[in-house]
Amino acid sequence: MIRPTLSVNDHAHIYNRGVDKRIVFNENADYARFVHTLYICNDTEFTVKNLNRMIENVQNPILHIGERTGERFVDILCFTLMPNHFHLLLRQNIDKGISKFMHKIGIAYTLYFNLKNERTGSLFEGKYKYKIVNNEQYLVYLSQYIHLNPIKIIEPKWKEKGITNWKQANDFLEMYKWSSYQDYIGIKNLPSVINPGLLGEYYEKPEKYKKFVNSYLVEDLDKIINLS
Repeated sequence: MIRPTLSVNDHAHIYNRGVDKRIVFNENADYARFVHTLYICNDTEFTVKNLNRMIENVQNPILHIGERTGERFVDILCFTLMPNHFHLLLRQNIDKGISKFMHKIGIAYTLYFNLKNERTGSLFEGKYKYKIVNNEQYLVYLSQYIHLNPIKIIEPKWKEKGITNWKQANDFLEMYKWSSYQDYIGIKNLPSVINPGLLGEYYEKPEKYKKFVNSYLVEDLDKIINLS
């Protein structure tokens, strides 16, 4: 299958899951390491030396490597990490930025995970999957979908049947740290990792974005499919 070509300034939905649907984030330290990896690897000056320092202490999820010194491969508009998969909404800043960024992330996190758990081999299910986001409406609804993903932990059938308890869902989403949702609704969580870009232009006020996410209906998933 030929993968579509991404140009500079293109947006893309990137996603992947553990091989055989295995858990790839066993504990909070694993989530924290992956988020840290998103930040550190998003740098054209990222080197093998940086990588070695990232994996030298697998018991410490955060290593102080220093500030980024190069260009960002991508802008991370939003993301969500789940026990066995992840979603990223990215804007490509330089030629082949997304592929270079994802390659570095895959190596850095897999080495960390394998060393920590005394295993070998692939961690993720082949090369990451992606879809080009070719219009702004698709981008906005996709961010809603990505930020709602953690609800599956408490309502496994939310995609098919809708959200049955919005208060519980809201409380859960507002407490879920491994997502960029908190930063969009005015709760400072991981602001150094993301750059809202177009989403920030659409929803300048946190309460407006929260209201948009709360307006989700099952039919909204069709909008994503039809617009992609």
